[in-house]
Amino acid sequence: MIHIRDAAPEDVPAILSLIRALAEFEKQPDAVVATEADLLRDGWGPQKRFSCRLAELDGAVVGFALWFYNYSTWEGRAGLYLEDLYVSPEARGRGLGERMIVDLAQIAVREGLRRLDLSVLDWNPARDFYHRLGLQHRSDWQLYRITGEALAALAAKAE
Repeated sequence: MIHIRDAAPEDVPAILSLIRALAEFEKQPDAVVATEADLLRDGWGPQKRFSCRLAELDGAVVGFALWFYNYSTWEGRAGLYLEDLYVSPEARGRGLGERMIVDLAQIAVREGLRRLDLSVLDWNPARDFYHRLGLQHRSDWQLYRITGEALAALAAKAE
């Protein structure tokens, strides 16, 4: 039986395990530096920075969707940004990924959010899955990011 539910603080070890499995899938097994303490602080602390939904199959946690709110200045409305969606290999092909995306769409509609955004690696076969669900690739937008020392150096330019 499939069940989608809000994650709770006691789920953090399972969430971190799934995050590590996702990093392995994305060919970056050593990239995860997040700790259980980080997830507890940012998911259930005084400044909540993300929400997480879990997929259970026959009572076992086998997938997660971690998301947060973004904001459209043009629409004057918040949206939902899906940071990560992952289903364990042994649970794939049973509709869990679709159920989680539908669940997030329901949250967005219920909360009056105008959009659901996500990013997908160009080689990820999940792109076809997202297309089938009606999500559209935005080739007119390019993702930019700055991290680590480069971010610190940029911030230091104001000094």
